[in-house]
Amino acid sequence: MPIRQLSENLVNRIAAGEVVERPASVVKELIENALDAGASRIDVFTDGGGRRLIRVTDDGEGMTRADLVLAVERHATSKLADDDLVSIRTLGFRGEALPSIGAVARLAITTRHAGEPHAWAIDVNAGVKSEVKPAALGQGTRVEVRDLFYATPARLKFLKLDRTESEAVREVVRRLAMSRPDVAFTLAGEERAPLSFAATLPGATGRLARLGDVLGADFRANAVEIAAEREGITIEGFAALPTLTRANALGQYLFVNGRPVRDKLLIGAVRAAYADYLPRDRHPLLALFVALNAREVDVNVHPAKAEVRFRNAGLVRALIVHALKAALAREGSRTATTGGSATIAAFRSAAATPQRGWDWRRSPARPYDVHRPPPNPSPASGGGWGGGFRGGFAEAVQTAFDTGAPAADLRDDLPTRFSEGMELAPADADQLDHPLGAARAQIHDTYIVAQTRDGLVIVDQHAAHERIVYERLKAALEQAGVARQLLLIPDIVELDEADVERLVARADELARYGVVLEAFGPGAVALRETPALLGEIDGGGLLRDLAEHLSEWDETLPLERRLMAVASSMACHGSVRAGRRLKPEEMNALLREMEVTPNSGQCNHGRPTYVELKLTDIERLFGRR
Repeated sequence: MPIRQLSENLVNRIAAGEVVERPASVVKELIENALDAGASRIDVFTDGGGRRLIRVTDDGEGMTRADLVLAVERHATSKLADDDLVSIRTLGFRGEALPSIGAVARLAITTRHAGEPHAWAIDVNAGVKSEVKPAALGQGTRVEVRDLFYATPARLKFLKLDRTESEAVREVVRRLAMSRPDVAFTLAGEERAPLSFAATLPGATGRLARLGDVLGADFRANAVEIAAEREGITIEGFAALPTLTRANALGQYLFVNGRPVRDKLLIGAVRAAYADYLPRDRHPLLALFVALNAREVDVNVHPAKAEVRFRNAGLVRALIVHALKAALAREGSRTATTGGSATIAAFRSAAATPQRGWDWRRSPARPYDVHRPPPNPSPASGGGWGGGFRGGFAEAVQTAFDTGAPAADLRDDLPTRFSEGMELAPADADQLDHPLGAARAQIHDTYIVAQTRDGLVIVDQHAAHERIVYERLKAALEQAGVARQLLLIPDIVELDEADVERLVARADELARYGVVLEAFGPGAVALRETPALLGEIDGGGLLRDLAEHLSEWDETLPLERRLMAVASSMACHGSVRAGRRLKPEEMNALLREMEVTPNSGQCNHGRPTYVELKLTDIERLFGRR
């Protein structure tokens, strides 16, 4: 077949396919044009998921008549003062997006520049341009796109349901709204409730307010500020505490010089920074803004500018990891407020079910006997709270507290003893001033209940101690290595031959953490030394877990990351186990150590180590507020 020159109309349609993939990409291009034009307010209206109508109105500087004629021509732009494609300081190219959209839809542009006596309008239908005509409009620009892809039916049939396309448009507006908190945004026209983001004040406070509007109040309450700068590269933004996560990475928003991107380098840096805090199947929520010289980043890697390429990618990645780790370490003792809120919500949902009758034996005025669980009347006896009690517990809620006698009770007015015969000393009132308060009881031999000045704290003793041991291992490795204790009699552990090979192959790396082993026949290993700070541990269980972990190792990860994973497994085995009864002084010592341990708000697997309930929330639960 001989070579022929394609027609201009066909070339425009092919080019449009690179920029206009779906209605959301049209909205993105038009909003970016409005932002580049200096708009302080942008209104978006869509119909049919954007397939039937997209209207974007802004109050930017607008265009003159001459500019409007050129704006719908191919390869015409107001974004480049010269021919330097290396230094792109704007979000898009108005002269590229508009002719591409006009090639596949019915495009109408109405605009007015401050220097013009009135507005001007032009239409482009499937690449055919009309004459420029006078129009009525205040300062700014209004762009209407109707019947998207009517000129390319093959592309039209690949669009998804209107609801799906509408959600994609909403996501575009949300991302761009996060990048410019100083600009007001509205999105309306579909069945869902309209979006509206008011302009905020400049600085970190305004940025967090906008992020809270987009990502929700939980993010605002549990966000940690990120700020770092090195060699002209600035990292700013906010990241959620590790205990506030999602099952996917859709809650990670990354921006480079104000441009929303989905860059593998940045996503990998976030994953590395949270490696010590989250399991593999959980992902953090964050919004990071990278700012650097325009010559240090290439934004033309992707036709839709969704990806970027850095001149010094290693520096950018290292700075992101450092900034996130520093911020998380600074706020590591905090745990997400959603834990307490979920607890209160659970009680309230159960209390919403009215129960008939009232039992004096459940009255708060009745003296409590720590050695005897409260009676649990049968339904036949009419037990439970009365349905008319405002904010009272339902039977389902009250039975949640029928846990039997606490393992330990530290209240000053209860001289009591453990079943083993140990007398409990009165709790030190000064400990109430500590962040985690004073230990009052241990329930189910697993959870420590502590009292603070303004509420109570419930601590998972195993999760808390697991984080403490893990941080000790990390500190020991950085300083002088992990101290080892020699076993008088080596522990012989039988394993599969494949597991034995994995452990023996990594013997040198495991020795750095105090685990010294050697092969003992084809299906066993001899454990000769263990980390001293772990004390007495189940050596067989530790080696089995390590062997299972080694089978899933990603060899492309840095050695440090892999060793940290080993330390995490070891910390789990060296921690106070659930089901172990603690002495009062042990409970308080654990609380005090949590307060000085980095990242103690969550265990190595990303679970919260404690839940805090404020007194005001408890009073609301009982109808006192």
